[in-house]
Parts: sequence; C-alpha cells; structure tokens
Amino acid sequence: MFLRQSPPQLTTARHSSPSTRARAVAAVLRRSKVKETVKMAALGFRLSEIVLCLISFSVMAADKTSGWSGDSFDRYKEYRYCLSVNVIGFVYAGFQAYALAYHLIMRKHLFTPGIFLITIQVNLLQLSLDMPLGSCHVILAYLLLSASSAAATRIDDWQSNWGKDEFTEMTSASVAMAFLAFTAFALSSLLSGYELCTHESA
Repeated sequence: MFLRQSPPQLTTARHSSPSTRARAVAAVLRRSKVKETVKMAALGFRLSEIVLCLISFSVMAADKTSGWSGDSFDRYKEYRYCLSVNVIGFVYAGFQAYALAYHLIMRKHLFTPGIFLITIQVNLLQLSLDMPLGSCHVILAYLLLSASSAAATRIDDWQSNWGKDEFTEMTSASVAMAFLAFTAFALSSLLSGYELCTHESA
C-alpha cells in the first residue's frame, strides 16, 4: 500500500519576516551614517591641514630680523625646505577640502567620468590620491615630518652655539605648526585607508 506524499514546501526570501527586513534596513542606515561621519571627520582634518600649513609657512616667511646681527630663513636650506613643503601641503589640502565639501553639499563628485575614465568609478581620483601606500597624502605626511625634523635640527644647533633669540623663536613656532600638520595628514591618511577598505568591501 502506497501513501501519497505531498511535495516539500519551499521557502524563499520573499517570505522573510518584517523584523528581518527592519534589521536589514537599520544596518544599511547605520552604515550610511558611519560613512557620513567619516567624511565629516576627513573634512575637519583637511581644514586643520590648511590652517596649520598656512600658519607654518607664513611664520617662516616672515622670519627675518634686521640689524647687524640680522638673519633670514632663506639663508638656510632646512628652513627653505620646510617652507616649500608647507606651501605644497597647503595647496594640496585646499584642493582636497574643496572636493570633499563639494561632494558633501552637492551629493556628487567634483570629477565625473570622461573619455579617459570609461569603466572607472567616479571616485577613483579620490581613492588614487588617498591610497594608504604611496599616495600623495602619505607622501606629504612624510615630507612634513622630514622637513620639520631637518629644521628642528638646525634650530637645536643654532641654540646650542648662540642661544635663543627672536629668529629661532619664530622658526621654532613654524616647525611646531609643521609637525602638527604632519599629525593631521597622518590621521587623515588613516581615514582615507578606512574609506578605501569599506569601499572595496561594499
């Protein structure tokens, strides 16, 4: 005697419970909020880089004393190196801040795909500039550290031989701002690396 068995019932994703859909929507919203927070933090670091680099090279450029014992920053390659790197960092951070603010306000990227960007995503330029390894941002961070270290060595040598004066006090202030700018660039690079990783895993 044979019994007729009913076919097994199939369950699909369409019959998911409302609580499951609510958790999925909450996860998407939470991820979006985290991305917005990261972008706002990145903009804050960009603005910090602009201000710190501006103060650093402005103070260094104004470091000229008059009189028989007068001196000028442009006589020393370490100080010229520090000023040049801060100018470059100021220009780069300004461009990055403008592009990021444009993206946050307009909800679109400053650069859109053109003929040479076919099959490449819209934000490839931002990612290429902010890659954790070998990027412009990381390179500038290392350059700022190198420039501030070289200038600090020159200041220490000067003060050990001649003592402190107005000239060395201004150069010390400029170097301090350059080191703070390096810190801002380094932290911003970490945020850029986080954005890159979350972008690739999305």
